[in-house]
Amino acid sequence: MSIRALIVEDNAVARSFLARVVRESFSDEIRFSEACDLESARALLGIGAGELARAEADGFRLILCDLEQPDSAGLELLAQLGDYPAIKIATTLHSDDDHLFPALLCGANGYLLKEDRFEVLVEELQRIVRGQPPLSPAMARRLLGHFRQHDSRFAPLDTDPGAFEGTLSDSLNARENEVLTYLSKGYTIKEIARHMGIKWQAVNDHIRVVYRKLALASTPEEGLQVGRQTDA
Repeated sequence: MSIRALIVEDNAVARSFLARVVRESFSDEIRFSEACDLESARALLGIGAGELARAEADGFRLILCDLEQPDSAGLELLAQLGDYPAIKIATTLHSDDDHLFPALLCGANGYLLKEDRFEVLVEELQRIVRGQPPLSPAMARRLLGHFRQHDSRFAPLDTDPGAFEGTLSDSLNARENEVLTYLSKGYTIKEIARHMGIKWQAVNDHIRVVYRKLALASTPEEGLQVGRQTDA
């Protein structure tokens, strides 16, 4: 079985490198399409400016989108992908949450840092595809702040993670709050599992649900607005 993959990247060397990462990450045959800018990507997806991409019988299953394109073009494309049934991954040189968070608001399923080693990128891509997206302490704090804005009952960021037992949020349940708080304090997945008395796979499940709830609680327009504020 073959997989259609789209790589949106304006640097030819980076496009080739990312194609190698994708090829190494899957045993399936990969059919690549490449776009060097927003307009080329839109043409491959069959959409115009402002149009949402629609599911196709033989559509892309994996889309890597560069965030360093001019005029927030990467974010704009992610916003247009909306509910398009593909795994959408933001690729970037910047690891700070100011650049990554808008991509998540626009619907990215995860992110890859292009300056990471080849083998690290392969492992991270495989984890994202398996539903185990990365979440740094800075990003976890950003997510906590985002959900707190939508829930006046949300606990302060310095709350003891164990204090979430039995509490509920309109957006996140108690376990999800607890996982995010541990992550924001720099705990590893296995350390969180040990503290919470659950398997590490369950911690990853909670992180995956947080990503999904973020997509439901936000809009691509919000992501574009946050991105423009970051670039201003």
